[in-house]
Parts: sequence; structure tokens; C-alpha cells
Amino acid sequence: MKVIECPRDAMQGINEFIPTQKKTDYINELLKVGFDTIDFGSFVSPKAIPQMRDTAQVLEGLHLSSTTSKLLAIVANLRGATDAVSFEAISYLGFPLSISETFQQRNTNKSIGEALTQLAEIQNLCVKHNRVLVTYISMGFGNPYNEPFNEEIVSAFVEKLANLDIRIISLSDTIGVAEPQVIKRIFKNSITAYPTIEFGAHFHSTPQTAREKIIAALESGCQRFDSAIKGFGGCPMAKDELTGNIATEVLLETLGERGVAPAFNQEAFDRSLIKSLEVFPS
Repeated sequence: MKVIECPRDAMQGINEFIPTQKKTDYINELLKVGFDTIDFGSFVSPKAIPQMRDTAQVLEGLHLSSTTSKLLAIVANLRGATDAVSFEAISYLGFPLSISETFQQRNTNKSIGEALTQLAEIQNLCVKHNRVLVTYISMGFGNPYNEPFNEEIVSAFVEKLANLDIRIISLSDTIGVAEPQVIKRIFKNSITAYPTIEFGAHFHSTPQTAREKIIAALESGCQRFDSAIKGFGGCPMAKDELTGNIATEVLLETLGERGVAPAFNQEAFDRSLIKSLEVFPS
């Protein structure tokens, strides 16, 4: 079971710039917890996501010698990916690919076709530099833009990624609309069809529906979950009212109830909870 903590996703939609040192101190606390991976920053246009313009500076201040956690950075094009692979400390690059043509344009200023072309180039770059590309299928459980959506469309996108030899695919509930039965069908179909691919869940959710989404994914064989402490964040490109991330404390509690929680440092996690209150506006 892998838990990916996502301070980048938590921070990116906040309008007021969070000082670099405050970001660095917070992520250093998270590095002590024992998460599999920290989604810590992004190499994208500062005009698009100004909050992440200091990712390289944050990376310089991270204490990585004593952590088991790996680092993931989001990229939206080949230029950002080239920047990211220049840092040895970054193990994973994440690329957002959307089932929605509308959202792909809003999120990366590309058509789906253009995004797939760029994705193939980034995958080649990752292979060359011994990195792993994580591809997020945005709008993976529903499309709010009156565009076609069904499970066959999701399967077709998964097949495209499998043909590019993508090793990790994170199905994303970008706007928080996923329902348990849909989650189960989509994960079971994907995991059964491609047993060598690691499938993850990146859910956005209201607190009321978080547990049922986690349980549905678990019961379908998902063993990789993204979350953010206290459920901060959401995608600023999706719509004006953000639906937050799954709260890490809810995720760990739910995994614990099912007997599948990964080992982690509870004291460090508790300190991270307190530290988060210094980082995020109330």
C-alpha cells in the first residue's frame, strides 16, 4: 500500500504566495512521516500556477539524506520535464492527461492529441534519465463539461498509456463526482486488463463522501492513494469552487480499519498536522 502526500496539490490553488522557507519547512516535516512519495512541487509556467514558481528553491532546502520518501514533481510540457529531470532528487514526474477536451485545454493549454504527443516525448525523456512517469487521467470518473463520458472511454485512454509503456496511472476524480459503483467498475476493469501497471486513486472529495470512495477503490484492488493533510487543495483549473483532496488523516484511518495501512511515524505525522496550520490560511 502506497500513500502519496500532496502538498503541491494543497498549495497550488492558494492565491497568497506561501514563502519558500515556509513551504520547505513543511515538506521537511512530511519527509519524516514515512510516506511512499511526496508530490512536492511542479515545473510549470509561473503565470499558470504562480504558487509553484519556487519549486527549485524549495528542493534546495529539503533534507533528503534521512528519508525513505521519494519526490514527485508535476510537469505540463517537455520543457518542464527537462527542468525536472535535471534534479537527481526527483524520482517521479507527473503529467495530467484529461478525458475532457475542455479541461485539457484549461489545464495545459493543449488538445488531447497534443497532450498525448507531448506525453510520449516526456516518457522517452524519463526512460533516458531513469525516472518514472506517473500519468494522471483527469476527469477519470465523470465529465462536467457535457462531453461524452463512459467506462469505455476511460479504458481507451488506459490502453493508449499502456501502449506507451506507462508504468503508473493515477485515476483522478478532479471535481469530486466519483460514485462508489463507478469507482469499482473502472478500477476493476483497468487492474484486470493491465496487471503490470500500478493504478492509483487521486480523489477530490467532500469530507462526507471521502471514506466511501477510498473503500470502493480498496475493494477493487487499488493500492496507491494520493491525499493531502486536512484535505487542503483541489484543482484551480477545474472550476471556481474547489473540492478538496482526500484528507490524509481520513485515508490512514480508513486503511488502518481495513488492516492495510502502511507503516508510518505517528509523532512526525502529528507534527505535520500542526505545521499545516502555519502554512495554509484558515
